[in-house]
Amino acid sequence: MIDISERAQRHFLRLLSQQGIDGLGIRLRVTAPGTAAANCELEFVEPEELTGQEWTVVCEGFEFHVDGDSAPWLEGASIDFEPNATGGQLNIRAPRIKGEIPGQEAGLVERVRYVLEAEVNPKIASHGGRVSLLEVDANGVVLLQFGGGCHGCGMVDVTLKHGVEKTLRERVPEITEVRDATDHSGGSNPYYRKKEGQSALG
Repeated sequence: MIDISERAQRHFLRLLSQQGIDGLGIRLRVTAPGTAAANCELEFVEPEELTGQEWTVVCEGFEFHVDGDSAPWLEGASIDFEPNATGGQLNIRAPRIKGEIPGQEAGLVERVRYVLEAEVNPKIASHGGRVSLLEVDANGVVLLQFGGGCHGCGMVDVTLKHGVEKTLRERVPEITEVRDATDHSGGSNPYYRKKEGQSALG
């Protein structure tokens, strides 16, 4: 079901040994499966914390548990660890967790919404922001609303033009223009209060 490379297994075993807890394992679960916001989460798990619904992969020196509800979304998934100068990076590839990406035959609104959820919002979430789709008109003009940390932010124009619009037009070529319909004068807690800030997608 899931392929865990030897390098990844060694990495997990090293992390587990640092915890000093007998029988400690690793559990993997998928959050928001089947949506553009789907993500993989790893956590340490003690034997008594297991529900019995997990799929267990016996590795060298430890057990790796896959949350039962998450298992169908992890078919064909792989985990690898790539060493680098700063230690290394764990890479989880799970091609099925987001469900089916809307194809060219899907409606314009569906495709725009998918790009916002899959690519745009995860980037600006680190700044406490979020973008919602209000409408796509017959001329391919996309109307967006910025919320959270983007509401009232002085750099929202930069984020819109160089981040959001660029991403949307690359992924959905039929789009002719992207407009911001937010009333930023009402922003109560913008992430950046001054013009010298930087774009959330910079």
